[in-house]
Order: sequence, then C-alpha cells, then structure tokens
Amino acid sequence: MSPRTTPESGAKKGAGGVLTPGRIAVAVLAVLALVFIFENTRATKIRLLIPEVTMPLWTALLATAVVGALCGAYFVRRRR
Repeated sequence: MSPRTTPESGAKKGAGGVLTPGRIAVAVLAVLALVFIFENTRATKIRLLIPEVTMPLWTALLATAVVGALCGAYFVRRRR
C-alpha cells in the first residue's frame, strides 16, 4: 500500500475537514443568533406592506433569519 491510500491518512483528512475555523465561526454565530431570537419573546406589531400583524418578536426574527439563510445558500450555489 502506498502512503496515499492508507486508511490513517484518509481518517485524518476527513476529521480535519469537518471542523474548520470557518465552520466553527458559523456555528457560534448561529447559536448566538438563536439565543438572541429566543430571548426576545414579547409580542410586537409588524407591518407587511399593507396589513399590520401582531406576532411574537422571536417568530419575526426567526423567519427573517431563515429567509436570509435561504438567500445566502442560493447565491453560494449560483456562484459555483
């Protein structure tokens, strides 16, 4: 077996690829965003173009975060 095909080299490569500094930073930011969202639970009035809706603030923040994540994922896929 050549050194390139040993199971050990593949295991090290795969484990190092899972926890990159960028992925850790994104995970920390996601956790902080979720803490922020769920700490803000009071009801608030939100105007959606014409109607005014009263909903918990965490729902509006979570919906905004999901829309932002979907837009980001769309543009990242499109760039590739």
